[in-house]
Amino acid sequence: MSKLTHLDADGAAHMVDVSAKAMTAREAIATGRITMSGEAAAAIAQGLVKKGDVLAVARVAGIMAAKRTADLIPLCHPIALSSVTVDFDLDATGVTVTATARTTGQTGVEMEALTAATVALLTVYDMAKALDKAMVIEEVRLLAKSGGKSGAWTAKDGRAA
Repeated sequence: MSKLTHLDADGAAHMVDVSAKAMTAREAIATGRITMSGEAAAAIAQGLVKKGDVLAVARVAGIMAAKRTADLIPLCHPIALSSVTVDFDLDATGVTVTATARTTGQTGVEMEALTAATVALLTVYDMAKALDKAMVIEEVRLLAKSGGKSGAWTAKDGRAA
């Protein structure tokens, strides 16, 4: 079993010291999906949701969330992000989000990408809940990451982009 990096010798939680790590270009891609009724998906596609443009608001929410990840996840480092993108694929049964975060720094951006994807999906739920309270957010996961000492990683289970 590998040593847990967020625990000290006494087992107490602490923030990892990244000061000795090299500055490298880093990228992480995360995804997730919200399934919903055909009626709700059609209303989003046609711009008929009373709260406004669901995907535009969810995109901004995801980007804002990535920028605030260190405020939400206790042991995350604040990261100067160079780019965050949040893209959507809307179909007849729901919305799939793909969030990409980039930086040049001493620690990765996986949590930022995952936070962006999750908050974008929560925003879709919030904006369309009047149409379908039974929507399900599922399969939020990391698809790929690059940079740093551990190098590139891609999900290998057939679901990676």
